[in-house]
Amino acid sequence: MIEPTAPPPLPPSRETALREAAQALEASFLAEMLQHAGLGETLEAMGGGAGEDAFASLLARERAAAMAEAGGIGLARSIYESLARSEPPR
Repeated sequence: MIEPTAPPPLPPSRETALREAAQALEASFLAEMLQHAGLGETLEAMGGGAGEDAFASLLARERAAAMAEAGGIGLARSIYESLARSEPPR
């Protein structure tokens, strides 16, 4: 089996930008998964009505961002490594 090579070293500002982009993409993915899993759906017995429905996506997005910041599911690391490998040499 061929193991992936480590990404080349990048300038600190570029590395930070790629890491932030990778983490944001993971957070977006997690937010979609949380919404499809039913996070924020109004419960029949204790429903909050239209207000709760309006802010459910915001809740999912914030929870997903917190999950990604805490390490997420490892997707951000894979995305970062792929982006770093695709960077043109400097």
